[in-house]
Amino acid sequence: MARKYSKKASADVERVMKKRKAGTLKSGRSGRKVTSRKQAIAIGLSEARAEGKKVPKKATKKPAKKATKKASKKTAEKRKAKKRKAKR
Repeated sequence: MARKYSKKASADVERVMKKRKAGTLKSGRSGRKVTSRKQAIAIGLSEARAEGKKVPKKATKKPAKKATKKASKKTAEKRKAKKRKAKR
């Protein structure tokens, strides 16, 4: 099985993690100090991506599944039944 991340990309993440541990890692836009481990990894991977190293694509958020017709039909029937009971 092939490597998902190249050795150079792993080295980039390792370098960023050492910077974080030393307290010298800054975030890109705001320039604030990064203390989160996950954020440090994300910074390392994005830098590796920018340099063209082998890194998998970012995970995309999947849209919520739409309700099926059958399920929506059942809920509509339940609403009608509640209205009928309320009228009595």
